[in-house]
Amino acid sequence: MPVNLSNGKPLAWDSAKLDADTKAMLDNLQPNILQAHVRENMSLLLVHFGDGADGRRFLRSLVPLMKSARKHLEEVREFNRSKKRGTPYVGVGISKLGYLKLGESTTKFTDNAFKSGMKRRKDTLSDPAVDAWEKHYQGEIHAIVLIGDATPEPVAATRTRVLALLPKTAKILGEETGEGLRDAQGRGIEHFGYVDGRSQPLFLADQVAAESGTNWNPFFPLSHVLAADPLAPHPSRHFGSYLVLRKLEQNVRAFREAEEALADALGFKGEDRPLAGAMLVGRFRNGTPLRLHGRPSAEGHPVQNDFSYRDDPGSRCPVSAHIRKANPRDSRDGGLERALGVMMARRGQTYGRRTDRPWDDASPATRPTGGVGLLFMAFNSSLQSQFEFTQQSWADEPGFPAEGTGHDPVIGQGRRDVKVRFPTEWDGKKLSAPRQQVPQTVTMKGGEYFFMPSLAYLKGL
Repeated sequence: MPVNLSNGKPLAWDSAKLDADTKAMLDNLQPNILQAHVRENMSLLLVHFGDGADGRRFLRSLVPLMKSARKHLEEVREFNRSKKRGTPYVGVGISKLGYLKLGESTTKFTDNAFKSGMKRRKDTLSDPAVDAWEKHYQGEIHAIVLIGDATPEPVAATRTRVLALLPKTAKILGEETGEGLRDAQGRGIEHFGYVDGRSQPLFLADQVAAESGTNWNPFFPLSHVLAADPLAPHPSRHFGSYLVLRKLEQNVRAFREAEEALADALGFKGEDRPLAGAMLVGRFRNGTPLRLHGRPSAEGHPVQNDFSYRDDPGSRCPVSAHIRKANPRDSRDGGLERALGVMMARRGQTYGRRTDRPWDDASPATRPTGGVGLLFMAFNSSLQSQFEFTQQSWADEPGFPAEGTGHDPVIGQGRRDVKVRFPTEWDGKKLSAPRQQVPQTVTMKGGEYFFMPSLAYLKGL
């Protein structure tokens, strides 16, 4: 029988009762989709094929370097037991133009965003003109090869093997290098200095059990991340996922200046000054959610994620805060049903090296204005209903969830004509006078949409 993606229970991937079709799905699904792969070091190769037949042979030749989702999960379990390191991650995505170059029809793909390509969706996403993107994103990208591991050596070795397989008729349009960024306590952060990667949708039973709570349920059915691979031998048990890749450059100096200006405007002094940045992000730098605390929790406290906004009209966490705009949870902002239908499995990675300490309180003047940022990557069952909806209808919409909310202070794009208000104290009813929104400090430098096909499809090329 076909795999039931809408099952109301988390996937117990190692259960002895797992049916044959679900096993086949896991044996042919690429890793990093259902559970993040260790990828402190990453290489992203953007590939253009000059000859379709050579492209097919190249993609097929990568299969021996790849592993299945099941193999990845087994490696994770073994690492947790014995600390035995797993094998590098190799992932393959194909764009709509890539499929056409390979000689495939794309009529069976149902996602209109994928079938259009990101360049043709720039107005929907309020993106810069394509000629302002970095050069290697302006070309016709046919495929992406992702290589990742905990240390740089296996990534470099695997990259060498991949490039050795590249035919002469193909070329690498560009390459991105990702390196994990961590604070003094070893927590993963992004370049503005905030703990990143929380509130991920979870699909597997062991993950859900470890993070279950009373206010927020992290479980999401497989239908939110998997899509039948229409070109695979058996689409009812061979699945993939739509990948969005966007290079987002961060102007750290401008963002820190915006934090300082907001703190001054709201009259925050001393230990209360970090509250201004938390009002923009929704969490303090160490991950403490503003919904629960007006000051950062003590160092070493686990990053809390069991909360909702259902009884917070914005007096604690402003409705314009980044994590609230991007995930309204169970609240009047967008409703639990809509939030559950939109969330993506984010697998991004920071890029660019720093000589300063991103998490400290050094002067904004010491911070970079460019050259660092996020390689935003997320898996979707529908690019149009998940990623594009989040960007267009939430992040870029100043009227969401209510008139006068403003853009997402972190990822929102577009003219910031609407003025906004902030609470003048945590959990206080008094709001500031209307003030100009913080400037846009994240610039989209290029990207593309891909489908991560099943291993069964790649083997048959």
